[in-house]
Amino acid sequence: MTQTNSGSFSLTNNRTGESWDLPVIDGSVGPSVIDVRRLYGQTGHFTYDPGFTSTGSCESGLTYIDGETGVLLHRGYPIEDLAEHSHFLEVAYLLLYGDLPNREQSDEFVNTITYHTMVHEQITTFFRGFRRDAHPMAIMCGVVGALSAFYHDSTDITDPHARTVASHRLVAKMPTIAAMAFKYSLGQPFNYPQNRLTYAENFLHMLFAVPTQTYEMSPVLARAMDRLLILHADHEQNASTSTVRLAGSSGANPFACIAAGIASLWGPAHGGANEAVLNMLNEIGNRDRIGEFVKRAKDPDDPFRMMGFGHRVYKNHDPRARVLMQSCHEVLEALGVEDPLLDLAMELERIALEDEYFVQRNLYPNVDFYSGIILKAMGLPTSMFTVLFAVARTTGWIAQWKEMTEDPTQKIGRPRQLYTGPDRRAFRPLADRG
Repeated sequence: MTQTNSGSFSLTNNRTGESWDLPVIDGSVGPSVIDVRRLYGQTGHFTYDPGFTSTGSCESGLTYIDGETGVLLHRGYPIEDLAEHSHFLEVAYLLLYGDLPNREQSDEFVNTITYHTMVHEQITTFFRGFRRDAHPMAIMCGVVGALSAFYHDSTDITDPHARTVASHRLVAKMPTIAAMAFKYSLGQPFNYPQNRLTYAENFLHMLFAVPTQTYEMSPVLARAMDRLLILHADHEQNASTSTVRLAGSSGANPFACIAAGIASLWGPAHGGANEAVLNMLNEIGNRDRIGEFVKRAKDPDDPFRMMGFGHRVYKNHDPRARVLMQSCHEVLEALGVEDPLLDLAMELERIALEDEYFVQRNLYPNVDFYSGIILKAMGLPTSMFTVLFAVARTTGWIAQWKEMTEDPTQKIGRPRQLYTGPDRRAFRPLADRG
């Protein structure tokens, strides 16, 4: 990783006239950072940055985003190239180990993940403790957090071998657990993993196969699923990734850290965005009402938001959306799905890409817009959308956790605050409080 000092940043207190020089550090690409680690000791002040939108919380060599130009790189490789030419487990290897594998490394890694996909048989009885109508994300939080009770031999974070085994187990078992959560909600039997299938194929088989008939694997759906997993694998220091790092900074075991990430991802402002897209389409109802809702989206006094358009980080095209748009159309064509909601989505996409208001503001369809449509076309309910996101993002979470754990400079996370409560007060006995 390239990191160099490039001078200093001068900070002046206008009230006292005091000034301090803070180091400026360059990364390998992207904005430089002002090193404020000694700020409190030198000045007696903290920085104030709600949401950490201007704060670099760690040093990382995994993922780089340039939101202004619509660039997403994993270890230097553009996401478009990875989605087009690679497969999910190759991207997982890249994130975990720093470079794309050669043939021998690829075969060994795929074999390792494939033979870790089964879960402890007692986990099947663990599921029975949940209500049938439990939200799949609630089940995911509970089951993944409980994995440390089943695989306690890989919870020693000081042991490099244990960290590797835990990483492999999490990447391998998440699709199995996710599929079990789905099957449990349907009252259908769990499907065991099939070692003859690829990662994406195996996931589809566990989701949709039933004992009464042979599941016919669609190459188009398998490719679309693989792309969905690649495109959601990691996305820099977002809310759930930061949660995993913060939990991990205390020395928590990896299974607990990933469960914390799942809990953060569950929020509608994060992993639930593609579900919100489908809810919005249901609210619009039919093509005749699109104009009405587009007009509402343009009205600054109307609280209605066009979900699935624009992105907090990307101020240009979301590069993931460009790739997924192609998969979306391929899936709809292959399945021949006749669904008014999907027709509505495609018409909304056309209007937004041509409407001057959306184009001028770079409000293009984002990855959540297309992923929701694809998952609905596959036959998954909206409650499963964030679960699919969690399966993919586990690779990024565990790679970030591994990087943080192996960083000798890492410390336990301890954000500071701007206190606005009462100053010291004298305690009054209950009888004297009126």
